[in-house]
Amino acid sequence: MTEQILSAGFGGQGVLLLGQLLAYSGMREGKNVSWMPSYGPEMRGGTANCSVIVSDEEIGSPVIDEADTVIVMNRPSLDKYEGKIRKGGRLFINSSLIDKKAERDDIEVYYVPASDIANELGNPRVANIVMLGAYLKVTGLVMPETCIAQLKESFGERRAHLIPINEQAIEKGKEFIEGR
Repeated sequence: MTEQILSAGFGGQGVLLLGQLLAYSGMREGKNVSWMPSYGPEMRGGTANCSVIVSDEEIGSPVIDEADTVIVMNRPSLDKYEGKIRKGGRLFINSSLIDKKAERDDIEVYYVPASDIANELGNPRVANIVMLGAYLKVTGLVMPETCIAQLKESFGERRAHLIPINEQAIEKGKEFIEGR
């Protein structure tokens, strides 16, 4: 099993963290992983994306030509990456910020109002984690508990107070998929 994921959006939307969580969680579960970030010089507000590969086998290259899944948090990312999904792959769209529908009909498309759900939770910065929850519900790539354990380690004591909102965000993303 090999899963190739592209995560993209504006800098500050947490697309790199989303990818990093998938990679570290895969590693925690004994899988081979690759995480390759890319962002413009402006970082906050500019475009950011990352490539993640999680596999039971060795990974030959971190470069993704055709992704199994693309997660987009903004319209420019949808325009840029929709064509990079393999036939039969998956596209997750933050429908709170993207009013455009996918043009392809040979892929599975999930319209997740991640920013709206994050706002309802009281923290707009967890939209990426809402999307992570939706992605994990669809794919089962890693266990949500593994992602939370990784967040606890990454955040440390100084930001431990953010763990409950992130747990809620993952759960809300999963619930959205269950209810659609």
